Amino acid sequence: MVALSVAAIAGMALWLLAWPEPLLVQGEADATRIDIAARIDGRVQHRPVGRGQDVAAGAVLFGIENPALLARLAEAEAARRVAAADLARILAGTRAETVAERRAAVAAAEASLRLALQNHARIRQLAERDVASLQRLDEATAQLSVARQTLERAELALREAVAGYTAEERGVAQAGLARAEAAVATLAAQVAELTVRAPAAAQVYQIRAEPGEYVAPGVPLLSLVDLSDVWLRFALREDLLWGVAQGDRFTVRIPALGDRPVEVAVSLVAPRGDYAAWRATRATGDFDRRSFEVRARPVQPLPGLRPGMSAYAEWSR
Repeated sequence: MVALSVAAIAGMALWLLAWPEPLLVQGEADATRIDIAARIDGRVQHRPVGRGQDVAAGAVLFGIENPALLARLAEAEAARRVAAADLARILAGTRAETVAERRAAVAAAEASLRLALQNHARIRQLAERDVASLQRLDEATAQLSVARQTLERAELALREAVAGYTAEERGVAQAGLARAEAAVATLAAQVAELTVRAPAAAQVYQIRAEPGEYVAPGVPLLSLVDLSDVWLRFALREDLLWGVAQGDRFTVRIPALGDRPVEVAVSLVAPRGDYAAWRATRATGDFDRRSFEVRARPVQPLPGLRPGMSAYAEWSR
């Protein structure tokens, strides 16, 4: 009996020594982070939110002051009104008063031409009888030519007034209005950027600018964290990644939430590996292995889970 007991204990010890020790994999919670930067330069006028505050989508985060930009917008709006008025003038055509004035000019030119014809005829008859000199005939002929040209110009001006503006002139006026409207739209979009709003419902994580500070395009203003989209992130060595696929479920424990078991499902396996800056496991290898990011989301809603919380799981080799 003693021999059998010793043999059983020895066998159990050998079996325990041969059984692989579970590998402990550590990760941390992460969430969607939205970094918001200024798109227009100016001075921060007000900041109605504080760190840790929940904000709704569209809530005002920053107000930036830029008087020069507002002045350029006012100037562009005035230019748009001028372009619109010019287009309306061209589309309305020539005024009736202008047409009447051109008709009167034609009538006056016709009267002058008749007078010049009569005067030329009389001078020519006198010149033929040697009563008038050739110089007077030449002067009468020149006056007749001038009267005909004056009538021709008056008739052309009348036809122009009756026909109105050309299609090319209307096109130029329409293009001018379109250009003025585009300038107003561009500046209005820039003015709208002076009020920085939250793109989604989230919580203020970091604030990088205070009222009174001057900011330029690209300067970070604040960071938001979407606590409704929190996951667990693990960096697995490549020798532990075999067989891991999206949808796989496993159990993790989160010390900050009572260390109770939580079932999670794999939602992402990084398509490319990288050298990890920190060890995700307690195991050490005999060569440098790449690590792959694996994301897992709780199967059931997990209130209280926040970015930065640690999580660990026993990983089978």
